[in-house]
Amino acid sequence: MKKNIIALVGFLMLAVSFSFAQAKKPTIMVVPSDVWCNQNGYMLSYNNQGTIVKIPDYKRAFQENAQVLQVISQINGMMAERGFPLKNMESAIKTLESNAAEDNMRSSKDSGSGVSESPIDALKKVAKADIIMQLTWTINKTGPKKSINFNLQGLDAYTDKQIATASGTGAPSFAAEVPVLLSEAVLSHMDNFSSSLQTHFDDMFENGREIIIRIQKWDDWDGDLETEFGDDDEELGIVIEDWLADNAVKGRFNTTDMTADMALFEQVRIPLFNEKGRAIDARRFVRELSKKLKDAPFGIPNKVVMKGLGRATIILGGK
Repeated sequence: MKKNIIALVGFLMLAVSFSFAQAKKPTIMVVPSDVWCNQNGYMLSYNNQGTIVKIPDYKRAFQENAQVLQVISQINGMMAERGFPLKNMESAIKTLESNAAEDNMRSSKDSGSGVSESPIDALKKVAKADIIMQLTWTINKTGPKKSINFNLQGLDAYTDKQIATASGTGAPSFAAEVPVLLSEAVLSHMDNFSSSLQTHFDDMFENGREIIIRIQKWDDWDGDLETEFGDDDEELGIVIEDWLADNAVKGRFNTTDMTADMALFEQVRIPLFNEKGRAIDARRFVRELSKKLKDAPFGIPNKVVMKGLGRATIILGGK
């Protein structure tokens, strides 16, 4: 009997260990922060409908500053040691370059209206990381010694919400290499930082990834969200709410605003994977709603427009 109990305990411990080893971890991508890029002169400016916007020039930073590649590689290595899948930023930038012929504007086939996409949104779309790790570092010099200040932020790639942070100053050292200084400064914070990332991902795995869905209409469409459909004469806005209740994880979403012409749904929780184990993103999720609205009894032509990974807009009444 005693041997059986011991065997059973051993089996349970093995099962728990195997289950832990199989736990899914979020994919991450490490990027230099906007602050670092601005301080070091790696910024671009462009005119966005009359407003001058400054954006990081990641490509030039990688090409001209060897520290960027070294520092990001160092953080990548530390995360890899903790079992986190990595998305390489330099590779993602090269992929963007290969897609340079694609228009930066998505426009309506009917009206010509469109929406622009920022470089970081485009980068997130290519990398498809769950979490963006934004890194800022500065070097202090006191005689022959150097120390490094760092600030590491973990951001949900879909919502840009900060989910983990670590900051501090490393001990002064005669070491000349910035990656070595950074590794020494960050190391004592990394386990708590990684734990916060994993806790956030575990919540997403259990309760769904958070996105925002907006419903709008073209001016020339003669319907609106108060138009009634079907045998029950249900208003279109209610139909959409019912679909979200049925398809969001645990029916979780908030109707932030609803008028005849628009609706805003926030904190919409979507599953990370479908029943076949394939990843689901906001675009795939919202396209199912788009298809429903195109089918009978609605027959509403519509256009899906994405902004970043976590914001989707369905524009009713045309492409």
